Amino acid sequence: MNRFRVAPGREETFLRVWRERESHLGGVPGFLRFRLLAGQGLCISYSEWRSRGDFVAWTESEAFTKAHGKARMPEGTVLSHPEFEGFEVAQEQVGSSR
Repeated sequence: MNRFRVAPGREETFLRVWRERESHLGGVPGFLRFRLLAGQGLCISYSEWRSRGDFVAWTESEAFTKAHGKARMPEGTVLSHPEFEGFEVAQEQVGSSR
């Protein structure tokens, strides 16, 4: 996860940039899911991977470089650099869809 502190009033700009960018995640080995979570003044880019090794390989790949090379927020959109947090699954519960 990467936590982004978004400047007040700039939330829609932040979300638009993320929605319009090319992620290059499709077809990356081990990639399972991406979500962009939005809250008050905070957005989190959240991805799930089959393994830590798959995630590390992604961060060292050409696809990662392409995805992040053009991903520029307009000045003043975020208040600081994103804060990375990595986690391993300790427990999982899945609901049924009825």
